[in-house]
Amino acid sequence: MTEIFEATAFDLEQLAGLFDQYRMFYKQVSDLPAATGFVKERMKKKDAAIYIAAEDDKVIGFVQLYPLFSSVQMKQLWLLNDLYVDSSHRREGVARQLIAAAKEHAKNTGSCGLMLETGRDNKEGNALYPTEGFQLTENNFYIFSVK
Repeated sequence: MTEIFEATAFDLEQLAGLFDQYRMFYKQVSDLPAATGFVKERMKKKDAAIYIAAEDDKVIGFVQLYPLFSSVQMKQLWLLNDLYVDSSHRREGVARQLIAAAKEHAKNTGSCGLMLETGRDNKEGNALYPTEGFQLTENNFYIFSVK
């Protein structure tokens, strides 16, 4: 059974490994020490919200949100910057569960919504996001409005 919860320092090692895989998915060179440092810094500074998916004490996916602000709406807005599920657990609904956690976080913080951007060649993401209530803008951003 998959559990979704906010990441803590206890999860750092496994989370950093997945974060490194995520970066490699986007054609970056593996750098586990730097990935660990980056994630650790986000946790220490509390400048990101990170939720993880775990099964049997193993981290299998994560979503990372960064705070932004909408001047027009005079509210906080969250950037869904990173979403990744280990290849052995794709097509099991884990990404949908992580998106649900991101939406709940947006609601619980009183924000006006979530924003994300993905490449035109990300076929899986471009198929998934609209089914989760995100709307594609002309600039290739997906927006989910909290109501």
